[in-house]
Amino acid sequence: MKLEGSYAMPAPRQAVWEAFLDPERLRQALPGCEKLEKVGEDEYKATLKAGVGAVKGTFEGKVRLFDLQPPQSYRMTVEGSGGPGFLRGEAVMTLSDGADGGTTISYTADVQVGGLIAGVGQRMLGGVSKMMADQFFTRMTELLAK
Repeated sequence: MKLEGSYAMPAPRQAVWEAFLDPERLRQALPGCEKLEKVGEDEYKATLKAGVGAVKGTFEGKVRLFDLQPPQSYRMTVEGSGGPGFLRGEAVMTLSDGADGGTTISYTADVQVGGLIAGVGQRMLGGVSKMMADQFFTRMTELLAK
């Protein structure tokens, strides 16, 4: 499943870059994230509660950041598994100067899911993914305003 989008954040690019590399702010912004801990250089272990429709559960996984080009872009791999199935993916995050001193964040991702969660259908998964991305960027905007 391919995902892409962009969001305008009312904060300077350096501040957005730092927030996106801060495990505590990421934990607070990620929907359903119960734990996010640094386990190595640009590598994190995560526990998330998530679901689609009637298929819900807890996922344990890893997030790794690489190809960091501060404060412009980075690549990220995600892999996780739990009762509802598994997910694997890779994303590219690009930050650019936006309007009024803000920052535009663009992302493209390719995600594979399997197990029970894959049985809910691509359209529902796409809708839920978009909703979770919106929640994440809205919450990150709130955290940057503090």
